[in-house]
Amino acid sequence: MPRGKATGKATGKPARQLLFSEALRQQKHPPTEDPSPLPCANMADDMQGATMDRILQEISAVGRKLEGMDNAMVALTAETRSMRLDIAGFQSQISRLDQRVATVESQVASWTDRDLELSHLRSKLTDLEDRSHRNNVRLLGFPEGAEGADIFSYLRDILPKLTDITLDPPLEFQRAHRLGPKRQDGSDRPRPIIVCMLRHLQACQLLQMAQTQGPLRLGNLEIRISADFSKETADRRRALLSFRTQLRRLDVKFGLFEPARMWIIKNGKSQKFCNPEDLRAFLESLQDQMQDQTQSMETTVQTTQSTRGPSSGTSRPAPASEPEVRSTIDPQIRVRGLERLAKSYDERGQVLQAVVMDTQLLDRDKSRSPLKPTMDPT
Repeated sequence: MPRGKATGKATGKPARQLLFSEALRQQKHPPTEDPSPLPCANMADDMQGATMDRILQEISAVGRKLEGMDNAMVALTAETRSMRLDIAGFQSQISRLDQRVATVESQVASWTDRDLELSHLRSKLTDLEDRSHRNNVRLLGFPEGAEGADIFSYLRDILPKLTDITLDPPLEFQRAHRLGPKRQDGSDRPRPIIVCMLRHLQACQLLQMAQTQGPLRLGNLEIRISADFSKETADRRRALLSFRTQLRRLDVKFGLFEPARMWIIKNGKSQKFCNPEDLRAFLESLQDQMQDQTQSMETTVQTTQSTRGPSSGTSRPAPASEPEVRSTIDPQIRVRGLERLAKSYDERGQVLQAVVMDTQLLDRDKSRSPLKPTMDPT
């Protein structure tokens, strides 16, 4: 500072001149003051700040969502892991079930084969039982106690008189007795007598005579002679014969053949039924067909009657009275009845042919009886 003062004092005049020139310059060119910030700049700053805040808020929201998604992914991963474990358990169970199903299928197949074999053996057993009954004859209607103490002598004496046949040699029996115990209910219905003939030919002759002559008469009593069958065959014959009324109502020719075969002929076609259920289904279908034909005929008659009536704009003859309509229909019915009668004769011939064919088939089996089939008398 002493040095400066010395310098200032030495150069005082030039310093004052410099100050004076600086003052003049400032007077000519006054210094400008710092401008205040413009309004547009302030608004831009505000908008930029608001945008940054909103962006920060959205970023924070996205961060929260990502955090939630991370949690969900963790839970989903855990659930997927548990589902994989469950699926593995299901697969093991399914494999075990497949093995069990395969075992059951093999067992069912073996049981089916056994069932078929059992049914075959049962049919063979029934056939053998029927064969063992070939010499048996059932006698129905003989009064209780009429045979006395010697049933063989009674039958040997009474049967030729009832049948009006002469047998040479005379009738010979292996066994003869009444079926079942004596009735305790007070009923006077006699028990049937079953007879085992010594010769099969004599049993055949008795049965053929019974089929030819029908019921025999012993005084006021009606005597019937029939073949003896096993219980299964008898039940099947009874079930097949239960359709006789329906067969007659449907105008179907039929015949029952031994042991239990129902032959029917309809419209020139013959069919054989051994199962009652098959026969039932056939009759139901046949009845439906006949109902359809009846409805179509009724529709045709109604159409014919309507065409005979007067119509507008055309001249038609007056409607026929009831006797006239009846006179026009009755000849058609009569012609149809004659045609049906002729067809019935043809069908009877076909029945006889079927009987001959069935008898020939039975004759091929040496152990079979050459009996005629039991035909319906109609």
